[in-house]
Amino acid sequence: MSATQRVWPGTPYPLGATYDGTGTNFAVFSEAAKRVQLCLFDADGVETQFDLTERDAFVWHGYLPLVGIGQLYGYRVHGPYDPASGNRCNPSKLLLDPYAKAIDGNIDWAQACFSYTWGEEDSFNDEDSAPHMSKSVVISPYFDWDNDRHPRTPYQDTVIYEVHVKGLTETHPGIPEDIRGTYAALAHPVMIEHYKRIGITAVELMPVHQFVHDSHLADRGMTNYWGYNTIGFFAPHNDYSSQGHSGQQVQEFKATVKALHEAGLEVILDVVYNHTAEGNQLGPTLSFRGIDNAAYYRLVDGDGAHYYDTTGTGNTLLMKHPHVLQMIMDSLRYWVTEMHVDGFRFDLASSLARQFHEVDRLSAFFDLVQQDPVISQVKLIAEPWDIGENGYNVGGFPPVWTEWNGKYRDTVRDFWRGEDSTLAEFASRFTGSADLYEQDGRRPHASINFVTAHDGFTMHDLVSYNEKRNDANGEDGNDGESNNSSWNCGVEGDTDDPEIKALREQQKKNMLTTLFLSQGVPMLLHGDELGRTQQGNNNVYAQDNELSWIDWDRAAEFAPLTAFVERLAALRHAHPVFRRRRHFQGRGLKGQGLSDIGWFTPGGDWMTEDDWDTGHIKSVAVFLNGEAIAEPDARGEHVTDDSFFVLFNGHYEFLEFVLPDIGAGTQWIREIDTSEAEEAVEASVLTVGEAFAVAARSIMVLRKVVDE
Repeated sequence: MSATQRVWPGTPYPLGATYDGTGTNFAVFSEAAKRVQLCLFDADGVETQFDLTERDAFVWHGYLPLVGIGQLYGYRVHGPYDPASGNRCNPSKLLLDPYAKAIDGNIDWAQACFSYTWGEEDSFNDEDSAPHMSKSVVISPYFDWDNDRHPRTPYQDTVIYEVHVKGLTETHPGIPEDIRGTYAALAHPVMIEHYKRIGITAVELMPVHQFVHDSHLADRGMTNYWGYNTIGFFAPHNDYSSQGHSGQQVQEFKATVKALHEAGLEVILDVVYNHTAEGNQLGPTLSFRGIDNAAYYRLVDGDGAHYYDTTGTGNTLLMKHPHVLQMIMDSLRYWVTEMHVDGFRFDLASSLARQFHEVDRLSAFFDLVQQDPVISQVKLIAEPWDIGENGYNVGGFPPVWTEWNGKYRDTVRDFWRGEDSTLAEFASRFTGSADLYEQDGRRPHASINFVTAHDGFTMHDLVSYNEKRNDANGEDGNDGESNNSSWNCGVEGDTDDPEIKALREQQKKNMLTTLFLSQGVPMLLHGDELGRTQQGNNNVYAQDNELSWIDWDRAAEFAPLTAFVERLAALRHAHPVFRRRRHFQGRGLKGQGLSDIGWFTPGGDWMTEDDWDTGHIKSVAVFLNGEAIAEPDARGEHVTDDSFFVLFNGHYEFLEFVLPDIGAGTQWIREIDTSEAEEAVEASVLTVGEAFAVAARSIMVLRKVVDE
């Protein structure tokens, strides 16, 4: 394209590059800029520059006829370079479009990518970064969604599967090698079959916004495997595309969502709107920093050269700036309306609530989400903490939000590893954490329950290691959480001891049973049902290799565990008593003598305050009354279900339990016994008033026999 081509005025909205069939409109916000150049690149990397002379409300814009799909582009922004005042414009640095819908290539971390000369923080570097930079891509806005519809699975029926795009599929023998580790692999029939088998209703994808591999990792031959280092909030990460990087990743991602929707599965994105990949004042100039540093980033009061950081990554987005809030909301709407995703999990969500300093439920971000007719209607999941002051806010988010319940994770781990004084809180977490959510009108589904997640031990490692084994990360063991509330069952790491191996499998079954039968929304970490191990590494953020990928061949050894998860998921799906829409009332309903829930000692007596407060007690029976479910179904009909006793024995020896005679039935059949193989459970019937043994460290689930 000739540099003499006339640029039409175009429009300031929408921001980004918008192809209309005959040409492309370009628009970018910068209040700091004195001049903005649009730079187009051909296949050989030859650059052609155009000045955007139109500016409306600090949005620079122009329209170029004949510029179409696949065009590579970027910006150069001329303006003040005065870090002390917060300005870092440097036209020698090619900048990614903050609204780029696709990004081609990767950054090679040459000196030219930085606005200062290494070792001289106060210097100014004018090397051209374009040969070393990724490029933004003009994409096709067209896709045949056919009759695609959001599944809109109700929260109480949702089972979430936390997934890494590559780690889940990279070694699967049933997936063609050329698409393993990609978006296409996520929706391959063998994967859909697996999701359905274990009862998954939603896949929660670890970051798929375009992210950057940190320079310190690249220097060590590693990558940012997890992807919490975003540089493009509208662009699907190009390395997960099997079809190409020049916009094809958008089409592939859409096709994946469409296929998952056809199978009735929702797609939730783990999103990182709290910071970007540009890091602190020593980081590269890739996009936001060079466009308008002081507008996009939160700077230290009185010291514009440094960044206020509540994320541990070097910078934090400025959540009180209208263009930052607009970008985040535009991004969220784009992923819902154009990419058809079904919800979001917000990384370090407390940072998003720091409009000024404190985490504030009345921040502008929460207000915008609450009133938005698109975003307020999808699943919104907060990771309710950051590393800033008063950053831990489990239970503190507004009513439209659900939360990763970190207290659930910690309590369940502690209970099953035998910690004292955990029973009362364990009961609260099992029944939906009403103490955290009921006071502001939130239902049990506000609690996203999990025992393991990407950050920490896998389920297999949780029962195999007391200490983290992070040597492979090259950080001298200083990375990763040191307090994991784990228990190795007697031997650290791998063992051939059959008793310890059996206990470990039983402990997994205990935690998985607790997870699937708790009120709230269960979230399963991918591979936990397959015995996935990271060999004790609890921070595989940089391990894009066999250490972090699922070993599908090894998974065959854990077929009984996979079958057990399938059984749990089927039990939860079949019985609404395990997925109530409202919190337990704890008293008789509508004149009935029986409460909707009851707690009993192993001997069959009602639990007393003294029982709850006795630290060494680790065993309890809970009665779930299927005939006392208060809430109606979706059609307003009364919901009834079978009644259940769930018996928890967290003691290190077997205990005798007696089912109380409370008028709820005299005979009960074992549905689940975590101490036995499934085939040994089926025919066993227990009678009220008769003592029976519950194995050490086990759960027994009993269903009322209806035809007595």
